Amino acid sequence: MEDLEQHLLLEDVNNGEFTGDGSVDIKGNPIKKQGTGNWRACPFILGNECCERLAYYGISTNLVTYLTRKLHQGNASAASSVTTWAGTCYLTPLIGAIFADAYWGRYWTIAVFSIIYFVGMGTLTLSASVPILKPPPCDGDICPEASLTQYGVFFLGLYLIALGTGGIKPCVSSFGADQFDDTDPAERVQKGSFFNWFYFSINIGALISSTLLVWIQDNRGWGLGFSIPTVFMGLAIISFFAGTPLYRFQKPGGSPVMRVCQVAVASVRKWSVEVPSDSSQLYEMKKGSAIEGSRKLEHSDELRFLDKAATITEAEKKGTNSYNPWRLVTVTQVEELKILVRMFPIWATTIVFSAVHAQMSTMFVEQGTVLDTTVGSFKIPPASLSTFDVVTVIVWVPLYDSILVPFVRRFTGKERGFSELQRMGIGLFISILAMAAAACLEIRRLAIAKQDGLIDKPVAVPLSILWQIPQYFLIGAAEVFTFIGKLEFFYDQSPDAMRSLCSALSLLTNALGNYLSSFILTLVTYYTTKGGNPGWIPDNLNQGHLDYFFWLLSGLSFVNLLVYVVCASRYISKKAH
Repeated sequence: MEDLEQHLLLEDVNNGEFTGDGSVDIKGNPIKKQGTGNWRACPFILGNECCERLAYYGISTNLVTYLTRKLHQGNASAASSVTTWAGTCYLTPLIGAIFADAYWGRYWTIAVFSIIYFVGMGTLTLSASVPILKPPPCDGDICPEASLTQYGVFFLGLYLIALGTGGIKPCVSSFGADQFDDTDPAERVQKGSFFNWFYFSINIGALISSTLLVWIQDNRGWGLGFSIPTVFMGLAIISFFAGTPLYRFQKPGGSPVMRVCQVAVASVRKWSVEVPSDSSQLYEMKKGSAIEGSRKLEHSDELRFLDKAATITEAEKKGTNSYNPWRLVTVTQVEELKILVRMFPIWATTIVFSAVHAQMSTMFVEQGTVLDTTVGSFKIPPASLSTFDVVTVIVWVPLYDSILVPFVRRFTGKERGFSELQRMGIGLFISILAMAAAACLEIRRLAIAKQDGLIDKPVAVPLSILWQIPQYFLIGAAEVFTFIGKLEFFYDQSPDAMRSLCSALSLLTNALGNYLSSFILTLVTYYTTKGGNPGWIPDNLNQGHLDYFFWLLSGLSFVNLLVYVVCASRYISKKAH
């Protein structure tokens, strides 16, 4: 009877009643296509992402202002604190990815880490609301430093948020993409649109944060300004759980890190073993895949040394040595590592872009504080200028999805118009222009400061903050190409059982970009303040040369683009073979 049931189930899968990509329901049973997944499940995931990003950007967008005005840190120190924390937010996804791929699956990883995130938000709100947990205001030029306890509670909340977001970031986009069956051509095309709308929902949350929440924080108090994002984080959790009956789930396939280590160790242990010329002689499961939740991968001819791990020795053929996963692995497991190695150069060349993007929440904001923020009778908070980045993304995504893709498709013949690599390259080029625009504005600002005799005065110059709009616009356009292209690339090119890990590795470039920004800031501060000089980025920016810093990033971005073009060309060449 059991064999008959399995046979009937297999027939249903083959006839298209069930999904063909191995997805299951929350109880682990094969799931039917009708009534589950696809766009019907996405509103709950997109709603979760929108609210969670609103909460995140409600903290991060104006964080540098809170650190300088309320915790009384210096400009360079505050910028470094922000980029270090933001970098950690993109480093912790490695933890969440390992839990998701190896043990809990994406759904339960998101659920658990969301609770941690919510606790962190609550702690941060308390640190800005309870009088004893915040330092007293400045008395003229005298600003008392925050106590160790005050710093401790604030940064505890901040880094609980960093840990919480680590379980959400690598899983939500992949979990949303899991709702589309890779084996169904129509759903596969729709999945490409999902990434665009996923990024769209991120920026809806960011738009509210960079306008309403920043204004509330600057004008109505930080306690209220932090409590609103906390409420939205609660709404994010509710939205996520509400869609549970509609979700399609992928089973965790065991530790991807362990599998990578097994391939590396087995290859080294079989250093002297000769790889057979016929790849069919390599070890592979006859039916299905040895990795839970993963389809078999075809053998590739590159990195032949790693094939030693799947080479069956005479002792193993005779059965005198039992199959030890640290001595013998399947071709699919070897190919997983090959894919990671092949993607590495592309991954590395997106780090500089993330360093450029980090300037929106640090140096762009600090530049805005010394510009004229008055427009009519309204005073614009400098952090609110990131609204123009968000609006650019919100406008660009529908235009890209509905107009640019169909138009480009006529010439390229590609389902999504541009390939992921082409899309990312365009964004890297635009980021160079963004840094050049910021540098040109700073040159003009310093010229006015000198002309009006404001060099020695830490005050804003009579130049409208609206002149920052072009640099925010260019960053937004670059995001639509590079960040969304990166999401697509690391999901589509990754092995089935490593998608959370590859998404985390994609996010890791954001962390390294923020750390790179902090590192560059530290070096610039160290070398430019020698001999008693004010340096490029002093507390009084009118005495500095922030334009040199922006030109430095523009130059690094140009060199990075050249390296990227070489790496992308090689990647395409290897894929073709």
